[in-house]
Amino acid sequence: MTVAAQIAVFVIAFLGLGLVVWLVRRGSLKERFALIWLAVGIGMVVLALIRPLLDRLSDSLGITSGTTTLFIMAILFLLGLVLHLSVIVSRLEEKVRDIAEAHALAVAEWQDASTRSEAPVGGSDDGKDQA
Repeated sequence: MTVAAQIAVFVIAFLGLGLVVWLVRRGSLKERFALIWLAVGIGMVVLALIRPLLDRLSDSLGITSGTTTLFIMAILFLLGLVLHLSVIVSRLEEKVRDIAEAHALAVAEWQDASTRSEAPVGGSDDGKDQA
């Protein structure tokens, strides 16, 4: 990798790290996901530093280019991330359904109680009190 490419990787990685920190401070990104993206940024820096090791790993796997190995690793990481986010969305969908059901039951109970309190208690519809 050329020096210019390594500098570009460092700049992109540090900008990404800065963006993650900024999003967490604004409250737009939860800490749990921030850790994942911080790891990605740090991983980019590490991979830029140890490019010869990545090339040796590629050779041992029978892959002709370190870049191809890097893309394979990135695709596997993204697939894992999508699976993780799918699990989170599934859990949240269940919670929303449970909350919607509980809310519907509470509204129905409240409406039932309010209609019972409006019904006449004495049984006489003429409006006169019977003693």
